[in-house]
Amino acid sequence: MKSILTFILLVTLVTGCKVHSGGHFAANIEPHPGSLGYVGDITDVKTKTRGAVVLMGGGKDVDSAFKWMIERSGGGNAVVIRASGTAAYNPYIFGLGKLKSVETLLINTRALADDPAVAQVIRNAELLWIAGGDQADYMKFWKGTRTSAALNYLLNEKKVPFGGTSAGCAILGGIYYSGEEGSIVSDSAMINPFDKKVTLYNNDFLHAPFLRNVITDQHYLTRNREGRHVTFLARIINDWKIYPIGIAANEKTAVCIDDLGHAKVIGDSKAYFIISDKSKTPEIITPGRALRWVDGNQALRVYEIQGTGAGKGYFPVNDIKVDKALGGEWYWWWTENGKLFKQQIAVTSHVLNRRGDGVKK
Repeated sequence: MKSILTFILLVTLVTGCKVHSGGHFAANIEPHPGSLGYVGDITDVKTKTRGAVVLMGGGKDVDSAFKWMIERSGGGNAVVIRASGTAAYNPYIFGLGKLKSVETLLINTRALADDPAVAQVIRNAELLWIAGGDQADYMKFWKGTRTSAALNYLLNEKKVPFGGTSAGCAILGGIYYSGEEGSIVSDSAMINPFDKKVTLYNNDFLHAPFLRNVITDQHYLTRNREGRHVTFLARIINDWKIYPIGIAANEKTAVCIDDLGHAKVIGDSKAYFIISDKSKTPEIITPGRALRWVDGNQALRVYEIQGTGAGKGYFPVNDIKVDKALGGEWYWWWTENGKLFKQQIAVTSHVLNRRGDGVKK
């Protein structure tokens, strides 16, 4: 221990470096407003980036998904944003690949989210990560501020690798579930799709490429969230006449979508792509009554992909052409009497081509 302290003292004296949160040596630069600390050198740098969106399902972080993002960042500056928690991501992400720096910003007030200096740190990022927490806080603190404008700049103009886990993933769909009234569970959602906890918003926050009509969900199998996700899809059809796509990842799993809108699944568990169809709308969606969405036991077409460490499967988020999906299994899902049912599809060209107008051909 004494030798380690002596080494740190010598490096500090000789190089003029400071030790900031995260346990790595950093350039002699003060952290930015809202910063919980950084590792590396946070002076601005320009690298060639390739856009991507990573939807991570919570639980243990997926190393390979971060490495994929780092490779697409060109080795620039990474920024983590959150509304609670610590700078624990700094050394973790910095240790996974070549990056100039990793800095964590705690943005937990609207005043801080509207601070031009905070927004500039975000705009300078070559990789952006939204940590887990509570998406209701992200909506409350960030929506409609300079921070949200900076995030959308990264997504649509600068086009950097951009992702989030758990609550950070929840807000990446154009249509999102806020959880502001508390977290709804599947049984309650299917019994009453108008429960006060079913709080959905339509494209008023983040605008990730290819995700305009997508609603995400996380901790999917671990917390039995399939039924509530189906309820969200039903409410979106009922409330806005939009025929959405659901994308969900279980814990320790990430859906990685590249700049062409092609998705693969990295991690230990499964991810799901749920396709609604304008020819198959819910039969009963009424306050106080159980959701009925059956349509001959073929209400929703669902593609399940088991992830791997290197990434498995292919799903075309860009155009939802079901006959292009690879590496997974097709299912029909439907719900009645407050229960969700699933049946695997025997895949043939006839089945794949049996699509309604809600699915692009």
